[in-house]
Amino acid sequence: MTHRIAITVAIAAAASLAHAEPAVVYDAGGKFDKSFNEAAYNGIERFKKETGSAYLDFEISNDTQREQALRRMAQKGADPIIAVGFGHASALDKVAKEFPKAHFAIIDSEVKQPNVTSVLFKDQEGSFLAGWLAATTSKSAKVGFVGGMDVPLIRRFQCGYEQGAKVANPKVEVVSNMTGTTPSAWSDPTRGGELAKAQFSRGVDVVFAAAGGTGIGVYQAAKDQGKLAIGVDSNQNHLQPGTMLSSMLKRVDNAVYGLAVAAKNGQWKPGLVVLGLKEQGVGLAMDQNNAKLVSDDTKKKLATVEADIVSGKQSVANYTPEGGCKY
Repeated sequence: MTHRIAITVAIAAAASLAHAEPAVVYDAGGKFDKSFNEAAYNGIERFKKETGSAYLDFEISNDTQREQALRRMAQKGADPIIAVGFGHASALDKVAKEFPKAHFAIIDSEVKQPNVTSVLFKDQEGSFLAGWLAATTSKSAKVGFVGGMDVPLIRRFQCGYEQGAKVANPKVEVVSNMTGTTPSAWSDPTRGGELAKAQFSRGVDVVFAAAGGTGIGVYQAAKDQGKLAIGVDSNQNHLQPGTMLSSMLKRVDNAVYGLAVAAKNGQWKPGLVVLGLKEQGVGLAMDQNNAKLVSDDTKKKLATVEADIVSGKQSVANYTPEGGCKY
């Protein structure tokens, strides 16, 4: 079963009728951030190309525009209206009540309204694989993590990454930094590069960036210093081929595509959809750009680790604000 089919089925099963244009409201960082937002853009573009249907979209430049954008799309009769990112949660909760007959969806958060589909990802599972690969590849037994905005979502990435690294090598040291505490942390490649360089100076030789557009600076720093980096959300292996060890795929593209298709086909339903390794919602990117960096033997071992997570043999910790990261 392909990634696209698996996720489309999952959304249709948990996620009405309308044939209006779908709408996407992107999160901070813009739709061409080469990461999270761009994955959503790729998903709605695929929907357009495969169905011949047009769509509406909007890039916010500040938080006050979230509510305005969602309301405007509802007034235009868009279906569904997909809010990309947890930052839209409060605005969507309000607007969904104002337009009870409209269909909304949100990526990376849960909004409990009868006309909202919420799509969450088991980021910790994909990040576990990234950590395992980083520690397996590292020659210094020191790996790094650069997060974007310091929020529970990114702590979840960090938690899974650290656990995966420790499973691969119990003696590995994980050096972690967050870029900031405001939405600007998603689009600060200069700061990302600085954090990566500081980690490299401490002996880190593989770094995972879960930081949106900020990660571009991390990947450049790795390239400049001959270190390895792991991308996030979209397949970013092509950005710095030869020093991108892999990318932790978060199939936001397939989620957006699936939501749009479900609405078009009259299969839209409200509720919560959670996509992990089992649903092929997360994973690691392997292509020609990192073929020389990951051996066939490592790929086989990685496949075993993934199978163990899917079967439940390997448990993966999930960070919570209340309990932290426990594994």
